[in-house]
Amino acid sequence: MADVAEKAGVSRALVSIIFRNQAGASRETRERVLRVADEIGYRPDSAARLLARGRSRTLGVMFTVHQTFHTDLITGIYPEAERLGYDVLLSGATHGRSEAKAVEALLSHRCEAVILLGPDAAPAYLDELGQRTVAVSVSRRVPQARVDFVHSAEAKGVRQAMDHLVELGHRRIVHIDGGRGPGSAERRRAYRAAMRRHGLEGEARVIPGHHTEESGIETGRLLLAERDAGQPLPTAVLAGNDRCAMGLLMALTRSGVEVPRAARFDAGTSARWVSQGSPMRSAAVRRGSSEPNGSWNTICTRRRQASNSAPDNANGSTPS
Repeated sequence: MADVAEKAGVSRALVSIIFRNQAGASRETRERVLRVADEIGYRPDSAARLLARGRSRTLGVMFTVHQTFHTDLITGIYPEAERLGYDVLLSGATHGRSEAKAVEALLSHRCEAVILLGPDAAPAYLDELGQRTVAVSVSRRVPQARVDFVHSAEAKGVRQAMDHLVELGHRRIVHIDGGRGPGSAERRRAYRAAMRRHGLEGEARVIPGHHTEESGIETGRLLLAERDAGQPLPTAVLAGNDRCAMGLLMALTRSGVEVPRAARFDAGTSARWVSQGSPMRSAAVRRGSSEPNGSWNTICTRRRQASNSAPDNANGSTPS
């Protein structure tokens, strides 16, 4: 800023006024200062200015790098955050980088709040985090922790998908479980309830799995081995998420099993139901947008509440 002021022949205070778009400078002076700033490549440091005021106007997002659905959520997060006047800082968790480390990196950059996409951390850690800052968990309900959470209507979604498959004539419908993944327990219960409701309890089968392609491939190999031993393949499979469904498709098609197109069901984890049999038709069953507008509104409202109760603490929070 001092370089701009010297070259433009004005005071540093006047340069600051111009960059803050405040009154106090003539049009000619304003244009000269902005032209000089452009010539020397100067850009105002908005982050430093906000930090000087005790605010960063930055919201952190913790995501898992190998979860493709998280990129869909992030795509929706950016425009909503910008609409509310916030920047977004991403921090990824990988096999070699824990969720806690990813979150701490966000807090070290003074993010005013964090949104956690499908966190797998222990409730005790999330509760402690909720006491340190405003936090929202997406796709995972953690009622015992002091964090807000936004999740899909898992039971309703599974019920709709199962109704659709039964209407198509399927009876041997198996479910590939998502293990400890977000929403897995709710889907598991809803699947069993739907099978009972349709009088198919004797056909119900939950295959342990995870939200990964490898899990789908392993399940495909298991089903193929059972087929070779004389057991019929299921006519439909309810997979935990896209990645698991894709792995299952790969295993079956590579072995010569003709699998028609996947019937997509957009849920919190964008799950897909893959049908196999005859006659085979598929249809999309949707329930809501994947854009997390509600979570950003929640987090920004909580941030304002925290600021009002503790204006000098950029990481302040109020209990859920």
